[in-house]
Amino acid sequence: MLAHRLWSAGMQTLVQMVYPPRCLACGGLVETDFGLCGTCWRDTPFISGLSCDLCGVPLPGQSDRAEHCDDCLTIARPWSQGRAAMVYRDRGRRMVLALKHGDRHDIARPAAKWMARVTRGLIRDNMLAVPVPLHVNRHLKRRYNQSALLAEALARDLGLDWCPDALERVRATPSLEGKSREERFSVLSGMIRVPDRHSPMIAGRPVLIVDDVMTSGATLAAASEACLAAGATEVCVSVLARAAKDA
Repeated sequence: MLAHRLWSAGMQTLVQMVYPPRCLACGGLVETDFGLCGTCWRDTPFISGLSCDLCGVPLPGQSDRAEHCDDCLTIARPWSQGRAAMVYRDRGRRMVLALKHGDRHDIARPAAKWMARVTRGLIRDNMLAVPVPLHVNRHLKRRYNQSALLAEALARDLGLDWCPDALERVRATPSLEGKSREERFSVLSGMIRVPDRHSPMIAGRPVLIVDDVMTSGATLAAASEACLAAGATEVCVSVLARAAKDA
C-alpha cells in the first residue's frame, strides 16, 4: 500500500512536470489544477455580499433579511430561492462561453465549486439536482450538455442525488438571443417536461435546477413549472452566471 502511494505521488509529480497546471482563463502557470491565476481571480466578477434571494443578482448595500431585485419584484418566479456564482460579463462571460461552446469540460469542476459556495444554504433534505435540458437535436450537435456537467459536479460537492435526464425539451425552440423578456417566456412556455419514467423520482421531494446562465429566467421558470407539475415539493435554482443589466 505504501509503495503504491509513493508510486502514485511520483507519477503525479512527473505529470505535473510535463503538463504543469494552467489557469483556466488565461492559460498562465498556476500552483494547482483547475484554478485561476491571481490576476484572473481578481478580474472574474464573482458575486459576494448581498444578492437577490430569487435570482442571485448582486444588490447594493447590506441586509439581514432576504431581498429581491426589481426583476424578481415584478416577475412571478415559480422557484423558492436562487443563487448565482458570478455575473455574466467580462472574464465570467468568456468562461461560460468556453464551457458552453468551446468543449472546455475542464471548467465544469471548478465552476461547480464556485456554485456550491453560494448554493449550500439552499440545500434541503432529500434534494435532487437536475440540469436544464437541451433538445436532442442540439445535444447531438454539441455532443454534451454543459448544464449536466455542472449539475453532476455540483451534486457531488453538495452530497446530492442527481439525474441528467430528469427534464426534457418537448421540441426544439429557436435561439433566444436578441429576444425580449416577453418573447423568451412565450417561446419557452410548456416546452420542458418531466418524462413519465422520472415522475416518481421527482414527486414528493425538493429539486435543485442547475443551469449555466440566467438571463430573463424563462428557461428556469419552464423547468421549475415542470418539476412542480410532477409533484416536486419545492424548487430552488443555481446558475453559474447571472446576466445583470447594471453589472
